[in-house]
Amino acid sequence: MSDTPTPRRRRRRPAFLVMAAAATAALVGTLLSGPGAHRAEAAPAAFVHPGVTVSKGQLDFARTQVLAGAQPWKGAYDQMMASRYASLTRTPAPRATVECGSYSNPNYGCTDEREDAIAAYTDALAWYVTRDERYAKKAIELMDAWSAVIKDHTNSNAPLQTGWAGSSWPKAAEIIKYTYTGTWTNSGRFATMLRSVYLPEIINGSNSNGNWELSMMEAAVGISVFLEDKTSYDKAMAKFRTRTAAYVYLSTDGSVPKTVPGQNLDTTAKIVSYWQGQSTFVTGLTQETCRDFTHTGYGISAISHIAETSRIQGQDLYGTDVGERLRQALGFQTKYQLGAAVPSSLCGGSLNLGLGPVTEVGYNALHNRLGIAMTNTQQLTQQNRPAGSNNLFVAWETLTHGDNPA
Repeated sequence: MSDTPTPRRRRRRPAFLVMAAAATAALVGTLLSGPGAHRAEAAPAAFVHPGVTVSKGQLDFARTQVLAGAQPWKGAYDQMMASRYASLTRTPAPRATVECGSYSNPNYGCTDEREDAIAAYTDALAWYVTRDERYAKKAIELMDAWSAVIKDHTNSNAPLQTGWAGSSWPKAAEIIKYTYTGTWTNSGRFATMLRSVYLPEIINGSNSNGNWELSMMEAAVGISVFLEDKTSYDKAMAKFRTRTAAYVYLSTDGSVPKTVPGQNLDTTAKIVSYWQGQSTFVTGLTQETCRDFTHTGYGISAISHIAETSRIQGQDLYGTDVGERLRQALGFQTKYQLGAAVPSSLCGGSLNLGLGPVTEVGYNALHNRLGIAMTNTQQLTQQNRPAGSNNLFVAWETLTHGDNPA
């Protein structure tokens, strides 16, 4: 069973209002999810900063809670500050060419790049909470070191690697550029790095497993916000909408999941193979559920991050099929992560668990903001607090999004 919404009692409205609302909803639904839905309509007239995954209001709330010693935020902050990512003695390790093969083998700069990017974001958060400019300067040092050196990503995992590191860099840069009162002389060079090294590698997407393209679009959306690039933002958002619909199954999709144009998944047999051999499709199942929950968690996390960025930028996707797919994916996966018996019809009766620290953003948006009952997700989220980092592209989300009303 996936998470279910809390019923709401509504007052009856006059018939003409009901008809008008239905017509409007149909129009909006067509614009958002119909055949011509993925046009360049998503970019705001003016971008909001800081506005990649976490907003100024959310940062202010987290800071207030930490300084007051309130839980779980103080514990989450202490966890972050005790991590290697917050070290003021960290030495950046940039490379001109980051080479990452399958499963990071070979690993020439892959771990260094991802973790320096997470460290920059960690330092940016530390700066915001403490107002200790040593952390802002350390974030700048890390960003400057890479922007001075990196030219390319190579080998088979290059798109995914670029997506992972490229998801953390703009989160750090947004906080520093728009809240730090000191100077960041090389911010323009950093922007050029994102535009010339990162964006071309990710913006056209991937036909690999769905978590690849979702992570790549997360990076592309975040980079587009920092660059204030409406064209790339719209392109990334369109790919995101299409991929999300093809990553999380809803019964309303029909007898088989939706597909991404260009993947040539034109028979049921091909779709079943792409869905890891799973032939029974139930609401909340993802394209990688039967692969393992770790990769599934990557996809769910990227969906929630993009939805959150979009909300901050003025287009709330939580009320669309994106939010419904995220809700159902969280509910389905957390049920089994919590230990529910696995039916033989699901992945042959065996699951590889390990969802990771990926539930806070979606849970906060859907449960706390929208009032949807999410029993499984709530239990796992609270059980796993404070959520740390997956050392790839997820970090400190109990601190930034845990029960955050902003």
